[in-house]
Amino acid sequence: MGKLDPRIDAYITKSAPFAQPILKEIRTIVHQACPEVEEGLKWSMPHFGYNGMLCGMAAFKAHATFGFWKSKLILPAGKQTNEEAMGQFGRLTSVQDLPPRKVLAGYIRQAMKLNEDGTTVAKPRKAPKPPPKTPGDLAAALKKNAKARKIWEGFAPSHKREYVDWITEAKTSETRLRRLEQTIDWVAEGKQRNWKYMNC
Repeated sequence: MGKLDPRIDAYITKSAPFAQPILKEIRTIVHQACPEVEEGLKWSMPHFGYNGMLCGMAAFKAHATFGFWKSKLILPAGKQTNEEAMGQFGRLTSVQDLPPRKVLAGYIRQAMKLNEDGTTVAKPRKAPKPPPKTPGDLAAALKKNAKARKIWEGFAPSHKREYVDWITEAKTSETRLRRLEQTIDWVAEGKQRNWKYMNC
C-alpha cells in the first residue's frame, strides 16, 4: 500500500459520519488498484496521483463525490460528467452508490495506464465570444468625444466587453451615468477598464 497522507486521515475524520465510510472505501480501492499511488490535497480535497493526477474525492454536507482527472478517456459515454455533482458518480450518500469494487478498480487501472503513456485530454475549444454590442448611451457619449471614440474603435473586443459589462451591470441610473462618464474619461486616456490593477 502507498504512503498514507495524514492530512487525508484528518479530512476523513472531519467529514460527516455518512461520508466517512464512502471516503474510506474509495481510498482502499485506489490503494489496492494502484499500490504506488501518492496521496495529497489539491483545492483542499483529497487527490490521488500516479505519474500525474489520477482521481479525487470530496465530502460535502449531504453527499460525497469521486471522479477521474481523465474521465472522458476512461468512462463510457454518458458517464463522463455528472450534472448533479462534482465527479462522475453523482451524489454519493452511501458506499452502495459507488460502482462495484472490481469495476472501480478497472477504471483506476485505466487511469494509471493513461498517465503511464503520457496521454493528455484535449481541452474543448471555446467558440469565440461575439464582439460586445455598444449600448446606446455609451455610443452617444463616444460620438461626442472624438479622442475616446478613436481609442475605443482600436480596443480589443475583450477590453470593450469589460467596459460594457461594467456599465450595464449598474444597479441604478445614477451609478450607470457615473460609470459611463468614467468610461469616457478612461478610454480617452487609452486606459483599459482594470488599468489600476495592471503591472502591479
